[in-house]
Amino acid sequence: MEPFGYVRAGTVREAAEALAEHPGARCLGGGTNLVDLMKLGVERPGVLVDVSRLPLDTVEELPDGSLRVGATVRNSDLAAHPLVRDRYPVLSQALLAGASGQLRNAATTSGNLLQRTRCPHFQDLSKPCNKRTPGTGCAAREGTHRDHAVLGHSEQCVATHPSDMAVALAALDARVELDDGRTTRAVPADRFHRLPGDQPERDTEIRPGELITGVVLPAATASLPSAYRKARDRASYAFALASVAAVLSTAEDGTVAHVGLAFGALAHKPWRAERAEAALRGAPATEDAFAHAVERELRAARPLRDNGYKVPLARNLAVDVLTRLAARRTRPGTTQEDS
Repeated sequence: MEPFGYVRAGTVREAAEALAEHPGARCLGGGTNLVDLMKLGVERPGVLVDVSRLPLDTVEELPDGSLRVGATVRNSDLAAHPLVRDRYPVLSQALLAGASGQLRNAATTSGNLLQRTRCPHFQDLSKPCNKRTPGTGCAAREGTHRDHAVLGHSEQCVATHPSDMAVALAALDARVELDDGRTTRAVPADRFHRLPGDQPERDTEIRPGELITGVVLPAATASLPSAYRKARDRASYAFALASVAAVLSTAEDGTVAHVGLAFGALAHKPWRAERAEAALRGAPATEDAFAHAVERELRAARPLRDNGYKVPLARNLAVDVLTRLAARRTRPGTTQEDS
């Protein structure tokens, strides 16, 4: 690990000013991903800005019924929070599927969103990687890519985003709050992360000098039936091969009233299934309709040599999750038991 400077921020403004003053600086929360990458030499920030002591560690209900989750709320605390478990079970389930208990106790909301790909070529300094060093090439395209993207990838990068939590946030229509010390703005969770294009080194839409201050879970998707499902190589802590977050409510006539659907581990970002959602709104909430809509979404898939299995895996996961949610027939404004 190379030497680095250290700034302990006492306020959001102090943190933003430190980030602006030191281009390339990184925020340090739990450090569960960043410190590992620094040890490997993949991340080499000149300065770490410690945000762990900022007053951003609470979950609060806002006047409109939405929930604001502070950036430094620990993943374990968020997963166990009564309002999250009751109103947004998809988020609680995603967090519990995302890591070991020890890591969830340290990892933060903002750190989870900012974690970087687990592509082995990205983590290996002996391999070319456009995400790590732009312009060097993508070793994964013809190398080891069984776990890599089938949607939205480019010639520059085929890596996937590893977060489970971010997939749930996308399906829930959550918003990510950003602050540069002077102004604040909110970005929809499904627009916060980027597809690789010709700039795979840019994971998110964060601007220089900004930091995440929180995530807002909207009242509109509170208490709707929701679930997260993850397929992985082993039942213990492992990253997804494919995952699905779904939010679904049905009308009295059995048609789809609201649907939010997102895939994980299929793209460089959580993949919001907008084509499938459009096909399902007002359609019968049946297994056949779900299968047709998901097939429509996955027509855009471009599997690589060794990861074509992800397409039927994601399709089957999504159809099963949606079918189970439809069977509950829970209406907006009611509560539900965890899956």
